[in-house]
Amino acid sequence: MKEGSQMEKVLVIVGPTGVGKTALSVKLAQSFQGEIISGDSMQVYKEMNIGTAKVKPEETQGIPHYLIDDYALTQEYNVKVFQQKARGYMHQISEKGKLPIICGGTGLYIKSTLYDYEFVDQEENDEFMDFLHTLGKDQLWSLLKVIDPKACENLHPNNRQRLCRALYMAHTGQKKSEIVESQTHQPIYDAYIIGLTMEREQLYERINRRVDIMMEEGLLEEIEGIVEQYPDCWNFNSFKGIGYKEWKGYFDGASTKEECIELIKKNSRNFAKRQYTWFKNQMQVHWYDIQDQEYPENVMHDIDEWMHHK
Repeated sequence: MKEGSQMEKVLVIVGPTGVGKTALSVKLAQSFQGEIISGDSMQVYKEMNIGTAKVKPEETQGIPHYLIDDYALTQEYNVKVFQQKARGYMHQISEKGKLPIICGGTGLYIKSTLYDYEFVDQEENDEFMDFLHTLGKDQLWSLLKVIDPKACENLHPNNRQRLCRALYMAHTGQKKSEIVESQTHQPIYDAYIIGLTMEREQLYERINRRVDIMMEEGLLEEIEGIVEQYPDCWNFNSFKGIGYKEWKGYFDGASTKEECIELIKKNSRNFAKRQYTWFKNQMQVHWYDIQDQEYPENVMHDIDEWMHHK
């Protein structure tokens, strides 16, 4: 966006897993001349279809979708890559006179794209990272509390990966907390953010049923095919997602199929709870209850008003 020019408009649809974001995104794309960018950290992988609840070709209704099936599960895909790709697609879509629509539940990916997040490139220091990997979680947490106590406020003591990252950043010259404070996180797009919600117990029932449908569609067979091709897939970042990581116990002979299914349901419900909390605290979301009779008309009316507001 050029300085002094009008901010590009982008419609964003967020909310927990299983609440109906995909269907709404297609409907709104049809109504408002939109094209859809997936704001999901998992649907980008070609080999992972069922467990990611990837939009099916017939569900797209001919609407172009971006950042779906773009990467092999062995490739690196992270928030920085998403930010760069999504912003590029948003500009392309706007240039065509269409409305970019980001649809997904990966909060940090979406926020980093809409706001002025900058990712700091840091020199690699394998020796120091190797040292960090020799420490336990308690040692990492204690070390970070001394070196960068402010960073501890937003990190969980059990999140080993992020603890190591924060310590690594401090070691290479700039603390994580300093980087966060130096960025104002101002919006750089004219974004209308729709959040979908519904009664919690009914949402959990939908999530449970959705996992059952995934099993009927062949989730286990999909994973068996991946494990056969990539025996070490459990170490891939792509395989850390819900719906996939829970199967390791089954393939190791430590868990039954039924135990894995129940674990996926439980993790999905817990993730939905965290998604609500995150979106309510991190972004200015306009919430719509999908069980409200006037929900579809209200969404259409509010977007129409926003579209015509300069």
